[in-house]
Amino acid sequence: MSRRTVRIAMNGVTGRMGHRQHLVRSVLALREEGGIDLGGGETLWPEPVLVGRREHALRALAHEYGLDPQAVSTDLDAVLADDSIDIYFDAQVTSARQEALKKAIASGKHIYAEKPTATSLDGALELARAASRAGVKHGVVQDKLFLPGLRKLARLVDSGFFGRVLSVRGEFGYWVFEGDRQSAQRPSWNYRAEDGGGIVSDMFPHWEYVLHNLFGRVTSVQAHATTHIPRRWDERGEPYEATADDAAYGIFTLEGGAVAQINSSWAVRVHRDELVEFQVDGTEGSAVAGLRGCRYQHRAGTPKPVWNPDLPATERFRAQWQEVPDNDGDEDTNGFKAQWELFLRHVCAPDTSGPEAAEPYPWDLLAGARGVQLAELALISSAEGRRCEVPELEL
Repeated sequence: MSRRTVRIAMNGVTGRMGHRQHLVRSVLALREEGGIDLGGGETLWPEPVLVGRREHALRALAHEYGLDPQAVSTDLDAVLADDSIDIYFDAQVTSARQEALKKAIASGKHIYAEKPTATSLDGALELARAASRAGVKHGVVQDKLFLPGLRKLARLVDSGFFGRVLSVRGEFGYWVFEGDRQSAQRPSWNYRAEDGGGIVSDMFPHWEYVLHNLFGRVTSVQAHATTHIPRRWDERGEPYEATADDAAYGIFTLEGGAVAQINSSWAVRVHRDELVEFQVDGTEGSAVAGLRGCRYQHRAGTPKPVWNPDLPATERFRAQWQEVPDNDGDEDTNGFKAQWELFLRHVCAPDTSGPEAAEPYPWDLLAGARGVQLAELALISSAEGRRCEVPELEL
């Protein structure tokens, strides 16, 4: 079996997401599995090149995971000038991403990036258009679509289980400690607007692609964003003013008439089965999906509760739902790794007609721009106290 090596410049791997989810649980996990079988006796072998600002941290990662100690660089321009590099991946802080992606596109690299791809819609569209003109392949992380719970929910949608979808209700969040008495679970830049932080810019791009891919395009948004915790402590133990929103409450109308309501908060204590849950109600049935599990209730099996506040409830409402089974290895899937594999296959597919040609890749920079657009309009909606229409984007 022959090996086809694809070299990936991975920028931002010393950060939480870049390190754990993208380097360790995706690229290195694919290597541990022996690479990706491309068929015809060929295996794709991803070879990471670690890029960042702190050379000592990059070298420590390379040593820890047994990577080539020479495949480390703090010089992005030099890395992008290297013709042996096939793909540029970016998981830096949001404020640094757009400029780096522009350079990578100009150098002819294929692009894979965390979201949001830019701090403004104009910037995100500029990237999508530049990549299209350059003819490079490009993708944006939309990991929630590949999680077991959302895959099960998608199966219900695709089967027509819900009938006409009426509403989607989402609850996301957990308590992020302020950093004084207990260390925070998220980096301090997340709470500084000047550094690209904020729960709207972080999470609304997720909600856009979940709603768009499962239920239909978002056509309007009405949101209220706020900063519940105005004072936090950074990684050095120094107090700082939180200038970015840490909670947002959004109502979205969808193409086809369904309504979605999603609450997002880093200042909420969890009283649900998973850190994010979506309840979908339709004329024929309902479902509740989280990161891994999904429960459903069909119209024919729906009980008939009666409102009577004078008596204690005797029904165990959660027991009236059934679990969607773990078919096709659902529970073994890491959402980040699954999308990495699809993108790498997309990059390696030939740009010709015929059965082996690269298929259109839907989770591209234009899809990423839709997420930036929704976040931008949500912040306008919150600031001006009005509903904002969401126009359809084109290159």
